[in-house]
Parts: sequence; structure tokens; C-alpha cells
Amino acid sequence: LSMLKTGVLLLERMESCNVENACYSAGLCAERTAISKAVSEGHKSFKAIAIASDLEDRFISPCGACRQFMREFGSQWDVYMSKSDGSYKLMTVEELLPSSFGPDDLRVSNNTFIITVINNKQQTNG
Repeated sequence: LSMLKTGVLLLERMESCNVENACYSAGLCAERTAISKAVSEGHKSFKAIAIASDLEDRFISPCGACRQFMREFGSQWDVYMSKSDGSYKLMTVEELLPSSFGPDDLRVSNNTFIITVINNKQQTNG
């Protein structure tokens, strides 16, 4: 559908490809496919991911949804983005998604504080 051929290899040797769908939002990028496959096989910690495509003029970069999905498993792992000639650009998940929201942001104490602030605001405005 998109005609963009994309493949991914996790350091854990999980290979994948993009899974497209006529309803674009129902498709699944190669990065999320590889990570989901790895998680389903018991892997939850990653060191690196390599993304390849048939792009010639620029490095393939993960979409926003993939960046957030990768962030779920840490911000300091390496992302190798390549061109079809074999050259690559190396960045971390943190560099691709700075100031990101991750699992640590879901701690109960943080949510309790937010609810308290909202409740206090409602009481003072009420």
C-alpha cells in the first residue's frame, strides 16, 4: 500500500517487517512488529534495534508511534537508522523522543498528586 519496504532487526535477533493494511491505522510498522514478537517470546529489555528500508536519499526513521512504543522498554537503547547503500545513523531512543512519557510516569504517587491538584482546583472554583 505505502510501497515503502521496511525491515527491522533487534539485537536479540528478532527479525520483522511492516504489516500493512488498507486501513492505514490498522497497519503495524516493522519496529512494533519486532518488539511485540520479542515480548511475546519473553524479552523485555533491549540494547539496540536496526531499521532498514529501500530509501536511497535519507535514513529511515521510526514514526512517532514506534518511538513511543520503543520508549516503553527504555530510553537509552540504540537505534540504527540506515539507507539502502548500507550507511547508517545512530541515535538513542531518548534522542529520538526527548522529554518522553514512559512507564515511570505512571507511578501511583504521581497520579495521586495530579488528582489532588484537580480536586483542589475544582473546590476553589466551585
